[in-house]
Amino acid sequence: MSANNAFHIAVLAGDGIGPEVMAPALEVLRKIETKSGLSFRFTEAPAGANNYLATGKSMPDSTIKLCEEADAILLGACGLPSVRYPDNTEIAPQIELRFIFDLYAGVRPARLIPGVPSPIVGADQRGIDMVVIRESTEGLFASMGKGVVTHEDARETMVITRRTSERLFEFSFRLAERRKARGKPGALACVDKANVFKAFAFFRGIFDEIAKRHPDVKTDRLYVDACSAMLVKRPWDFDVMVMENMFGDIVSDITASLIGGLGMAPSADIGDKYAVFQPCHGTAPDIMGQGKANPTGMILSAAMMLDWLADKHGLEGAAEAADSIDRAVDKAYASGMKPMEFGGSDGTAGITKAVLAAL
Repeated sequence: MSANNAFHIAVLAGDGIGPEVMAPALEVLRKIETKSGLSFRFTEAPAGANNYLATGKSMPDSTIKLCEEADAILLGACGLPSVRYPDNTEIAPQIELRFIFDLYAGVRPARLIPGVPSPIVGADQRGIDMVVIRESTEGLFASMGKGVVTHEDARETMVITRRTSERLFEFSFRLAERRKARGKPGALACVDKANVFKAFAFFRGIFDEIAKRHPDVKTDRLYVDACSAMLVKRPWDFDVMVMENMFGDIVSDITASLIGGLGMAPSADIGDKYAVFQPCHGTAPDIMGQGKANPTGMILSAAMMLDWLADKHGLEGAAEAADSIDRAVDKAYASGMKPMEFGGSDGTAGITKAVLAAL
């Protein structure tokens, strides 16, 4: 096995249902090993609210070092509502990793899988297949832990820089171009509030500059409120959207809801060198340990990891493996599988078994 197709993966299962959805994803990747020329070495490490309770830190230094040395990072879900820092914010190593490794591009695909119900009338015929790209290190989140609170008021500061915005937009245009090469529309919309805030006018201006370098990508500019209204009326009109951190946090939950909910939604936080892959859902302590957790978002996040490794290392076999996972998930749902959140009887074990069988 050559070094080019053998990958070391840092595994941060986290809290709540995090470990429950991580295990199926690792099973899927182990099966991929038997069907491809790829090889994986998984190293598990602590992170999250339980680690904070035990040590007073969200992650030990050894976890951060592992993430720095690994080829990619898989993360289950971290944080518990009942465990908080002294300032009453939740334990969130997933956010801390974005700042530590400069993971500025939050990629949130939303694709309606055949057989999965959508609240949007006509979505089963028209289809939904879009990507929200959320800037993940700046915007309103740049103020995390730095806000000023007095008896009279509270202030948080939004930050948008040219350097990060240029990298974000170049990433977004490249992703749109890759989608176009795969038969998608390959259109990119900048979503902002440039009619009210100077910072967003600055953001849009940089988008316009970068757009000139990518003339083959159809572009649009939308205000976030209008975009949100359009998403719940005609989601099939969207392809790729790029936006500030807080807007992306909110809009990506909307798009996940259009395709069956957060349990169906994968995600990645990507930088120039490092990347973290995790489902969009949280730790769901209310169903922890009951076998009800839907591992689909985690499994699809593992597929995103393979696609990123393929692009980074020029390894076609990893891209093919990612496609095979996507097809297996589609096949499992098309066969009539119905997770518990859709009123069905398929829990973690049943969904995992169906996907593995489809592989």
